[in-house]
Amino acid sequence: MTTESAFELATSNIRFGPGVTREAGMDLGDLGVRRAMVLTDPGIAKLPPLAAVKESLENSGIEYAVFDRVRVEPSRDSFLEAIRFASDGGFDGFVAVGGGSTIDTAKAANLYATYPPEDFFDYVNAPLGKGMPVPGPLKPLVAIPTTAGTGSETTGISIFDMVEKRIKTGIAHRRLKPTLGLLDPENTRTLPAQVAASTGLDVLSHAIESYTAIPFEKRPKPERPILRPAYQGSNPISDVWALEALRMVARYLARAVEDPGDDEARGQMLLASSYAGMGFGNAGVHLPHGMSYPVSGMVRKFQPEGYEVDHPMIPHGYSVILSSPAVFRFTSAACPERHLKAAEILGVDVGRAKLEDAGEILADAVTEFMQRLKLPNGLRAVGYASDDIPQLVNGTMPQHRVTKLSPRPAGEDDLAKIFEEAMKAW
Repeated sequence: MTTESAFELATSNIRFGPGVTREAGMDLGDLGVRRAMVLTDPGIAKLPPLAAVKESLENSGIEYAVFDRVRVEPSRDSFLEAIRFASDGGFDGFVAVGGGSTIDTAKAANLYATYPPEDFFDYVNAPLGKGMPVPGPLKPLVAIPTTAGTGSETTGISIFDMVEKRIKTGIAHRRLKPTLGLLDPENTRTLPAQVAASTGLDVLSHAIESYTAIPFEKRPKPERPILRPAYQGSNPISDVWALEALRMVARYLARAVEDPGDDEARGQMLLASSYAGMGFGNAGVHLPHGMSYPVSGMVRKFQPEGYEVDHPMIPHGYSVILSSPAVFRFTSAACPERHLKAAEILGVDVGRAKLEDAGEILADAVTEFMQRLKLPNGLRAVGYASDDIPQLVNGTMPQHRVTKLSPRPAGEDDLAKIFEEAMKAW
Protein backbone atom coordinates (compact mmCIF):
# COMPACT_ATOMS: atom_id res chain seq x y z
CA MET A 1 0.00 0.00 0.00
CA THR A 2 1.28 3.44 -0.95
CA THR A 3 0.71 5.82 1.93
CA GLU A 4 -0.39 9.43 1.73
CA SER A 5 2.21 12.16 1.29
CA ALA A 6 -0.03 15.25 1.16
CA PHE A 7 -2.88 16.85 3.04
CA GLU A 8 -5.29 19.54 1.98
CA LEU A 9 -7.04 22.36 3.79
CA ALA A 10 -10.53 23.11 2.52
CA THR A 11 -13.06 25.17 4.42
CA SER A 12 -15.86 27.65 3.99
CA ASN A 13 -15.44 31.40 4.13
CA ILE A 14 -16.42 32.64 7.58
CA ARG A 15 -17.63 36.04 8.74
CA PHE A 16 -18.06 36.73 12.46
CA GLY A 17 -19.75 39.60 14.23
CA PRO A 18 -22.98 40.80 15.84
CA GLY A 19 -25.60 41.49 13.19
CA VAL A 20 -23.91 39.79 10.21
CA THR A 21 -27.14 37.84 9.63
CA ARG A 22 -28.54 41.00 8.09
CA GLU A 23 -25.83 40.89 5.41
CA ALA A 24 -27.10 37.62 3.89
CA GLY A 25 -29.14 39.31 1.17
CA MET A 26 -26.23 41.41 -0.05
CA ASP A 27 -23.96 38.37 -0.14
CA LEU A 28 -26.43 36.31 -2.12
CA GLY A 29 -26.92 39.17 -4.56
CA ASP A 30 -23.18 39.47 -5.05
CA LEU A 31 -23.08 35.73 -5.76
CA GLY A 32 -25.66 36.17 -8.51
CA VAL A 33 -28.53 34.52 -6.65
CA ARG A 34 -31.99 35.69 -7.66
CA ARG A 35 -34.20 33.07 -5.99
CA ALA A 36 -33.20 31.34 -2.76
CA MET A 37 -34.48 28.41 -0.78
CA VAL A 38 -34.40 29.27 2.92
CA LEU A 39 -34.24 26.23 5.18
CA THR A 40 -35.00 26.20 8.90
CA ASP A 41 -36.73 24.10 11.55
CA PRO A 42 -40.16 24.78 13.11
CA GLY A 43 -38.63 26.25 16.27
CA ILE A 44 -36.24 28.69 14.59
CA ALA A 45 -38.99 29.65 12.15
CA LYS A 46 -40.65 31.61 14.99
CA LEU A 47 -37.49 33.37 16.19
CA PRO A 48 -35.60 36.56 15.24
CA PRO A 49 -32.81 34.93 13.16
CA LEU A 50 -35.22 33.86 10.42
CA ALA A 51 -37.02 37.20 10.49
CA ALA A 52 -33.67 38.96 10.00
CA VAL A 53 -32.82 36.76 7.02
CA LYS A 54 -36.17 37.33 5.35
CA GLU A 55 -35.88 41.08 5.81
CA SER A 56 -32.35 41.01 4.39
CA LEU A 57 -33.43 39.08 1.30
CA GLU A 58 -36.38 41.39 0.72
CA ASN A 59 -34.19 44.49 1.05
CA SER A 60 -31.82 43.05 -1.57
CA GLY A 61 -34.62 42.18 -4.00
CA ILE A 62 -34.06 38.43 -3.80
CA GLU A 63 -37.06 36.13 -4.18
CA TYR A 64 -37.24 33.31 -1.67
CA ALA A 65 -39.35 30.46 -0.39
CA VAL A 66 -39.08 29.15 3.17
CA PHE A 67 -38.84 25.44 3.91
CA ASP A 68 -39.48 25.22 7.67
CA ARG A 69 -39.88 21.47 8.04
CA VAL A 70 -36.27 20.50 8.77
CA ARG A 71 -36.22 17.65 11.27
CA VAL A 72 -33.93 18.03 14.26
CA GLU A 73 -31.60 15.04 13.83
CA PRO A 74 -32.71 14.55 10.20
CA SER A 75 -33.72 11.28 8.58
CA ARG A 76 -33.53 10.11 5.00
CA ASP A 77 -37.25 10.89 4.65
CA SER A 78 -36.80 14.44 5.94
CA PHE A 79 -33.88 14.90 3.53
CA LEU A 80 -36.04 13.67 0.66
CA GLU A 81 -38.81 16.13 1.54
CA ALA A 82 -36.33 19.03 1.40
CA ILE A 83 -34.81 17.68 -1.81
CA ARG A 84 -38.23 17.60 -3.49
CA PHE A 85 -38.88 21.19 -2.39
CA ALA A 86 -35.49 22.23 -3.80
CA SER A 87 -35.99 20.34 -7.06
CA ASP A 88 -39.40 21.88 -7.69
CA GLY A 89 -38.57 25.45 -6.65
CA GLY A 90 -36.29 26.73 -9.37
CA PHE A 91 -33.72 27.99 -6.85
CA ASP A 92 -30.26 29.23 -7.73
CA GLY A 93 -29.09 29.58 -4.12
CA PHE A 94 -29.69 28.31 -0.59
CA VAL A 95 -29.73 29.78 2.91
CA ALA A 96 -29.64 27.58 6.03
CA VAL A 97 -30.77 29.18 9.30
CA GLY A 98 -30.43 26.84 12.26
CA GLY A 99 -28.26 24.17 13.81
CA GLY A 100 -26.31 21.39 12.18
CA SER A 101 -29.50 19.56 11.21
CA THR A 102 -30.62 22.51 9.08
CA ILE A 103 -27.22 23.13 7.49
CA ASP A 104 -26.79 19.42 6.71
CA THR A 105 -30.27 19.31 5.16
CA ALA A 106 -29.43 22.32 3.00
CA LYS A 107 -26.25 20.62 1.76
CA ALA A 108 -28.23 17.54 0.73
CA ALA A 109 -30.98 19.59 -0.92
CA ASN A 110 -28.37 21.54 -2.89
CA LEU A 111 -26.53 18.39 -4.02
CA TYR A 112 -29.51 16.24 -4.99
CA ALA A 113 -31.38 19.05 -6.75
CA THR A 114 -28.27 20.08 -8.70
CA TYR A 115 -27.01 16.60 -9.63
CA PRO A 116 -29.89 14.12 -9.20
CA PRO A 117 -28.49 10.58 -8.85
CA GLU A 118 -30.08 7.38 -10.04
CA ASP A 119 -30.41 6.24 -6.45
CA PHE A 120 -30.39 8.18 -3.17
CA PHE A 121 -27.52 6.05 -1.82
CA ASP A 122 -25.18 6.84 -4.72
CA TYR A 123 -23.65 9.72 -2.73
CA VAL A 124 -23.92 8.10 0.71
CA ASN A 125 -20.69 7.01 2.37
CA ALA A 126 -19.51 3.47 1.68
CA PRO A 127 -20.17 0.73 2.67
CA LEU A 128 -23.77 1.81 3.34
CA GLY A 129 -23.83 3.63 -0.01
CA LYS A 130 -21.66 3.93 -3.12
CA GLY A 131 -19.72 6.97 -1.90
CA MET A 132 -19.74 8.62 -5.33
CA PRO A 133 -17.96 12.02 -5.41
CA VAL A 134 -19.94 15.19 -6.03
CA PRO A 135 -19.75 15.63 -9.84
CA GLY A 136 -19.18 19.39 -9.96
CA PRO A 137 -19.67 22.75 -8.25
CA LEU A 138 -22.88 23.30 -6.30
CA LYS A 139 -25.07 26.38 -6.03
CA PRO A 140 -24.20 29.04 -3.45
CA LEU A 141 -25.12 28.11 0.13
CA VAL A 142 -25.00 30.62 2.98
CA ALA A 143 -25.04 28.91 6.38
CA ILE A 144 -26.19 30.87 9.44
CA PRO A 145 -25.75 28.71 12.58
CA THR A 146 -27.97 29.28 15.59
CA THR A 147 -26.17 26.71 17.74
CA ALA A 148 -22.51 26.49 18.72
CA GLY A 149 -21.56 22.89 18.18
CA THR A 150 -21.57 21.05 14.88
CA GLY A 151 -19.34 23.37 12.87
CA SER A 152 -21.41 22.32 9.86
CA GLU A 153 -20.97 25.78 8.36
CA THR A 154 -17.30 24.86 7.70
CA THR A 155 -17.50 21.21 6.67
CA GLY A 156 -18.41 19.09 3.67
CA ILE A 157 -20.34 16.61 5.80
CA SER A 158 -24.10 15.98 5.84
CA ILE A 159 -25.42 13.47 8.39
CA PHE A 160 -28.82 11.74 8.48
CA ASP A 161 -30.60 8.92 10.28
CA MET A 162 -31.12 5.59 8.47
CA VAL A 163 -34.27 4.72 10.38
CA GLU A 164 -34.59 1.27 8.81
CA LYS A 165 -31.12 0.27 10.08
CA ARG A 166 -31.36 2.35 13.28
CA ILE A 167 -28.01 4.06 12.64
CA LYS A 168 -26.74 7.35 11.30
CA THR A 169 -24.57 7.82 8.25
CA GLY A 170 -23.93 10.64 5.82
CA ILE A 171 -22.46 12.18 2.71
CA ALA A 172 -18.95 13.62 2.69
CA HIS A 173 -17.25 15.70 0.03
CA ARG A 174 -15.43 19.03 -0.08
CA ARG A 175 -17.90 20.45 -2.59
CA LEU A 176 -20.67 20.20 0.01
CA LYS A 177 -19.06 22.95 2.08
CA PRO A 178 -21.19 26.10 2.36
CA THR A 179 -20.02 29.07 0.32
CA LEU A 180 -20.14 31.33 3.36
CA GLY A 181 -20.81 30.92 7.07
CA LEU A 182 -22.27 33.92 8.90
CA LEU A 183 -21.44 33.63 12.61
CA ASP A 184 -23.71 36.02 14.47
CA PRO A 185 -23.51 35.92 18.29
CA GLU A 186 -26.99 37.45 18.44
CA ASN A 187 -28.39 34.18 17.09
CA THR A 188 -27.40 32.05 20.09
CA ARG A 189 -28.99 34.21 22.80
CA THR A 190 -32.16 32.11 22.86
CA LEU A 191 -30.31 28.79 22.97
CA PRO A 192 -31.60 26.74 25.97
CA ALA A 193 -28.97 25.73 28.52
CA GLN A 194 -29.04 22.01 27.78
CA VAL A 195 -28.82 22.63 24.03
CA ALA A 196 -25.80 24.85 24.66
CA ALA A 197 -24.30 22.08 26.81
CA SER A 198 -24.88 19.35 24.25
CA THR A 199 -23.59 21.31 21.29
CA GLY A 200 -20.65 22.65 23.28
CA LEU A 201 -19.55 19.18 24.31
CA ASP A 202 -19.72 18.19 20.66
CA VAL A 203 -17.14 20.94 20.02
CA LEU A 204 -14.98 19.52 22.80
CA SER A 205 -15.07 16.03 21.31
CA HIS A 206 -14.54 17.32 17.76
CA ALA A 207 -11.34 19.01 18.88
CA ILE A 208 -9.93 16.05 20.80
CA GLU A 209 -10.88 13.50 18.15
CA SER A 210 -9.33 15.43 15.27
CA TYR A 211 -6.15 16.08 17.28
CA THR A 212 -5.81 12.40 18.23
CA ALA A 213 -6.89 10.94 14.85
CA ILE A 214 -4.48 8.75 12.91
CA PRO A 215 -1.82 10.94 11.21
CA PHE A 216 -2.52 11.74 7.57
CA GLU A 217 0.69 10.09 6.36
CA LYS A 218 -0.51 6.71 7.62
CA ARG A 219 -3.57 6.78 5.34
CA PRO A 220 -3.68 5.17 1.87
CA LYS A 221 -2.82 7.50 -1.01
CA PRO A 222 -5.72 7.98 -3.45
CA GLU A 223 -5.32 7.47 -7.19
CA ARG A 224 -6.50 11.00 -7.94
CA PRO A 225 -6.68 14.18 -5.79
CA ILE A 226 -10.48 14.35 -6.07
CA LEU A 227 -10.66 10.97 -4.34
CA ARG A 228 -8.74 12.22 -1.31
CA PRO A 229 -11.30 11.95 1.53
CA ALA A 230 -12.63 14.96 3.36
CA TYR A 231 -11.38 13.27 6.54
CA GLN A 232 -7.62 12.91 5.94
CA GLY A 233 -6.25 12.26 9.43
CA SER A 234 -4.52 14.64 11.82
CA ASN A 235 -2.14 17.09 10.17
CA PRO A 236 -0.21 20.25 11.10
CA ILE A 237 -2.96 22.64 9.98
CA SER A 238 -5.91 20.83 11.55
CA ASP A 239 -3.94 20.56 14.80
CA VAL A 240 -3.80 24.35 15.07
CA TRP A 241 -7.57 24.73 14.74
CA ALA A 242 -8.36 21.79 17.03
CA LEU A 243 -6.14 22.95 19.88
CA GLU A 244 -7.35 26.54 19.72
CA ALA A 245 -10.96 25.32 19.74
CA LEU A 246 -10.17 23.25 22.83
CA ARG A 247 -8.66 26.29 24.57
CA MET A 248 -11.83 28.26 23.86
CA VAL A 249 -14.04 25.43 25.15
CA ALA A 250 -12.03 25.28 28.36
CA ARG A 251 -12.49 29.01 28.90
CA TYR A 252 -16.03 29.66 27.68
CA LEU A 253 -18.24 26.55 27.58
CA ALA A 254 -19.36 26.45 31.20
CA ARG A 255 -19.95 30.22 31.15
CA ALA A 256 -22.08 29.97 28.01
CA VAL A 257 -24.25 27.24 29.53
CA GLU A 258 -24.61 28.64 33.02
CA ASP A 259 -25.26 32.26 32.00
CA PRO A 260 -27.26 32.66 28.75
CA GLY A 261 -26.74 36.40 29.07
CA ASP A 262 -22.96 36.07 28.80
CA ASP A 263 -22.69 37.38 25.25
CA GLU A 264 -18.91 37.07 25.19
CA ALA A 265 -19.02 33.36 26.09
CA ARG A 266 -21.83 32.60 23.64
CA GLY A 267 -19.99 34.40 20.85
CA GLN A 268 -16.68 32.69 21.61
CA MET A 269 -18.35 29.26 21.62
CA LEU A 270 -19.79 30.06 18.18
CA LEU A 271 -16.23 30.75 17.02
CA ALA A 272 -14.93 27.64 18.79
CA SER A 273 -17.48 25.55 16.91
CA SER A 274 -16.17 26.84 13.57
CA TYR A 275 -12.55 26.44 14.67
CA ALA A 276 -13.20 22.82 15.59
CA GLY A 277 -15.07 22.40 12.31
CA MET A 278 -12.01 23.55 10.39
CA GLY A 279 -9.98 21.02 12.34
CA PHE A 280 -12.19 17.95 12.11
CA GLY A 281 -13.56 18.92 8.70
CA ASN A 282 -10.10 18.20 7.33
CA ALA A 283 -8.61 15.76 9.85
CA GLY A 284 -11.78 13.86 10.74
CA VAL A 285 -13.20 12.44 13.93
CA HIS A 286 -13.01 8.84 15.09
CA LEU A 287 -14.57 6.41 17.55
CA PRO A 288 -16.79 8.72 19.67
CA HIS A 289 -18.56 9.83 16.50
CA GLY A 290 -18.64 6.39 14.93
CA MET A 291 -20.17 4.98 18.10
CA SER A 292 -22.59 7.89 18.40
CA TYR A 293 -24.49 7.02 15.22
CA PRO A 294 -26.15 3.83 16.52
CA VAL A 295 -26.63 5.48 19.93
CA SER A 296 -28.72 8.18 18.25
CA GLY A 297 -30.33 5.81 15.75
CA MET A 298 -31.49 3.23 18.29
CA VAL A 299 -33.16 5.70 20.66
CA ARG A 300 -36.36 4.41 22.23
CA LYS A 301 -38.03 6.90 24.56
CA PHE A 302 -35.46 9.49 25.65
CA GLN A 303 -36.47 13.11 25.11
CA PRO A 304 -33.95 15.73 26.21
CA GLU A 305 -34.63 18.91 28.11
CA GLY A 306 -34.57 22.09 26.04
CA TYR A 307 -35.30 20.56 22.63
CA GLU A 308 -38.66 21.27 20.97
CA VAL A 309 -39.21 17.88 19.34
CA ASP A 310 -42.18 15.54 19.12
CA HIS A 311 -40.15 12.35 18.79
CA PRO A 312 -37.64 10.44 20.95
CA MET A 313 -34.16 11.84 20.40
CA ILE A 314 -30.68 11.62 21.85
CA PRO A 315 -28.98 14.88 20.83
CA HIS A 316 -25.85 14.44 18.81
CA GLY A 317 -23.65 16.06 21.46
CA TYR A 318 -24.97 13.66 24.09
CA SER A 319 -24.46 10.59 21.89
CA VAL A 320 -20.87 11.60 21.16
CA ILE A 321 -19.68 12.66 24.59
CA LEU A 322 -21.23 9.78 26.55
CA SER A 323 -18.72 7.33 25.08
CA SER A 324 -15.78 9.74 24.81
CA PRO A 325 -14.14 9.08 28.21
CA ALA A 326 -14.15 5.33 27.59
CA VAL A 327 -12.79 5.84 24.08
CA PHE A 328 -9.93 8.04 25.21
CA ARG A 329 -8.90 5.46 27.78
CA PHE A 330 -8.70 2.98 24.88
CA THR A 331 -6.98 5.18 22.27
CA SER A 332 -4.40 6.82 24.53
CA ALA A 333 -1.89 3.99 24.11
CA ALA A 334 -1.45 5.00 20.46
CA CYS A 335 -0.55 8.65 21.11
CA PRO A 336 -0.37 9.35 24.86
CA GLU A 337 1.40 12.68 24.40
CA ARG A 338 -1.54 14.05 22.43
CA HIS A 339 -4.02 12.83 25.01
CA LEU A 340 -2.01 14.54 27.74
CA LYS A 341 -1.82 17.75 25.71
CA ALA A 342 -5.59 17.82 25.39
CA ALA A 343 -5.99 17.26 29.14
CA GLU A 344 -3.51 20.05 29.87
CA ILE A 345 -5.48 22.52 27.75
CA LEU A 346 -8.62 21.52 29.65
CA GLY A 347 -6.91 22.64 32.86
CA VAL A 348 -5.16 19.53 34.19
CA ASP A 349 -1.66 19.80 35.64
CA VAL A 350 0.20 17.11 33.69
CA GLY A 351 3.72 18.10 34.72
CA ARG A 352 4.34 14.83 36.54
CA ALA A 353 1.89 12.67 34.63
CA LYS A 354 2.97 9.29 33.30
CA LEU A 355 2.28 8.46 29.65
CA GLU A 356 0.52 5.25 30.65
CA ASP A 357 -2.00 7.34 32.64
CA ALA A 358 -2.82 9.70 29.76
CA GLY A 359 -6.13 8.10 28.86
CA GLU A 360 -7.43 8.10 32.41
CA ILE A 361 -6.36 11.70 32.92
CA LEU A 362 -8.11 12.93 29.78
CA ALA A 363 -11.20 10.84 30.51
CA ASP A 364 -11.48 12.39 33.97
CA ALA A 365 -11.16 15.90 32.51
CA VAL A 366 -13.99 15.25 30.02
CA THR A 367 -16.14 13.65 32.72
CA GLU A 368 -15.79 16.76 34.90
CA PHE A 369 -17.31 18.82 32.10
CA MET A 370 -20.17 16.33 31.76
CA GLN A 371 -20.89 16.52 35.47
CA ARG A 372 -20.72 20.30 35.66
CA LEU A 373 -23.07 20.67 32.68
CA LYS A 374 -25.54 18.14 34.11
CA LEU A 375 -25.40 15.57 31.34
CA PRO A 376 -26.92 12.09 31.74
CA ASN A 377 -24.63 9.72 33.61
CA GLY A 378 -23.71 7.39 30.78
CA LEU A 379 -25.57 5.40 28.14
CA ARG A 380 -27.75 3.69 30.72
CA ALA A 381 -29.23 7.07 31.64
CA VAL A 382 -30.51 7.55 28.07
CA GLY A 383 -32.14 4.14 27.85
CA TYR A 384 -29.46 1.56 27.02
CA ALA A 385 -28.38 -1.63 28.77
CA SER A 386 -25.70 -4.25 28.29
CA ASP A 387 -28.11 -6.31 26.20
CA ASP A 388 -28.02 -3.57 23.56
CA ILE A 389 -24.26 -3.72 23.08
CA PRO A 390 -24.20 -6.26 20.21
CA GLN A 391 -26.55 -4.08 18.17
CA LEU A 392 -24.61 -0.92 19.08
CA VAL A 393 -21.42 -2.60 17.89
CA ASN A 394 -23.10 -3.74 14.66
CA GLY A 395 -24.20 -0.16 14.04
CA THR A 396 -20.67 1.16 14.59
CA MET A 397 -18.75 -1.28 12.40
CA PRO A 398 -19.92 0.11 9.02
CA GLN A 399 -18.90 3.68 9.94
CA HIS A 400 -15.57 3.31 8.13
CA ARG A 401 -15.39 7.01 7.29
CA VAL A 402 -14.62 7.71 10.95
CA THR A 403 -13.76 4.44 12.68
CA LYS A 404 -10.73 3.91 10.43
CA LEU A 405 -9.34 7.21 11.70
CA SER A 406 -8.98 5.85 15.22
CA PRO A 407 -5.31 6.03 16.27
CA ARG A 408 -5.75 2.54 17.71
CA PRO A 409 -7.71 0.04 15.61
CA ALA A 410 -10.90 -1.17 17.29
CA GLY A 411 -12.51 -4.50 16.49
CA GLU A 412 -15.89 -5.77 17.60
CA ASP A 413 -14.62 -7.00 20.98
CA ASP A 414 -12.90 -3.68 21.64
CA LEU A 415 -16.06 -1.72 20.81
CA ALA A 416 -18.13 -3.97 23.04
CA LYS A 417 -15.82 -3.26 25.98
CA ILE A 418 -15.91 0.49 25.31
CA PHE A 419 -19.72 0.51 25.15
CA GLU A 420 -19.90 -1.47 28.39
CA GLU A 421 -17.58 1.00 30.11
CA ALA A 422 -19.66 3.91 28.77
CA MET A 423 -22.88 2.62 30.32
CA LYS A 424 -22.00 4.65 33.42
CA ALA A 425 -19.76 7.70 33.19
CA TRP A 426 -19.04 8.29 36.87
